[in-house]
Amino acid sequence: MKNWVIRVEHHSGYRYQGEVVSSYNEARMTPLTTDRQVTVDSRLEVEPRARPFRYLDYWGSVVDAFDVHTPHTELRVAARSVVETSLALPPPEGLDWDELRSDAMTDRYAEYLGPTAYVPRDEELAAIAGSLTGSRAPAAMVEAVAGFVASHLSYTPGVTEVSTSAMEAFVARHGVCQDYAHLTLALLRTMGIPARYVSGYLHPREDAPKGAIVSGESHAWVEAWVGDWWGFDPTNGVPAGERHVIVGRGRDYADVPPLRGIYSERATAEGDAMAEATGAVDVEVRISRLA
Repeated sequence: MKNWVIRVEHHSGYRYQGEVVSSYNEARMTPLTTDRQVTVDSRLEVEPRARPFRYLDYWGSVVDAFDVHTPHTELRVAARSVVETSLALPPPEGLDWDELRSDAMTDRYAEYLGPTAYVPRDEELAAIAGSLTGSRAPAAMVEAVAGFVASHLSYTPGVTEVSTSAMEAFVARHGVCQDYAHLTLALLRTMGIPARYVSGYLHPREDAPKGAIVSGESHAWVEAWVGDWWGFDPTNGVPAGERHVIVGRGRDYADVPPLRGIYSERATAEGDAMAEATGAVDVEVRISRLA
């Protein structure tokens, strides 16, 4: 086996209820270049036309920020990328619980240990985390936790929303990849294992023929600090590898939404009105393996 080269086309946007005179937007749709993958080419196109300003956010994700000041009722964004990805690696070995829970480690990774709106603290989850820990090393716990999440949740599109928290998915016992990732993060952080949310894409076929274009979607998994950052996909029960394309990392989904924006409607007697863009147009992701 060798590294893969993957092309991703991601089309998204907003459909507004009326005419918008200005919109201000951030897109996190460009894959990262890391020690595990290289972004060979990337382009972002916006309609109505705009000139994005690119920067890295606090978490290291690529952000294309742009604003549109011509009247429009729809905003469409197309991101096209070519990425070389690496094969999955086994988890690092050697890190023990005493080192992981040392003051130096908890201080260094405090932001990936604390609760968030999507990944809250909960007594019931704490009890489950305690029952899972046993004598396993931290690296082995990542797979154990992901296994529990996969056995507890049923993959069911349409039951949860992007605003659903880990506890809400836990109670519902249904969810999608975002919910699998959030619940895994909640349990790992409760155990004292620093863990972060990863957004990106997953090629759905292990035996993908070169050149064939398949329908895909945005995907989410986790990375845990177990001596190094190690990626694991709890939805599919596999380490993140050559089929996974990393776009963004953060504490939870709120740090890495593919597209976020606010807009200004036409001025009225009361003045300008600003609102958050929420009406998404049809989202389409096309993925193909080039090599």
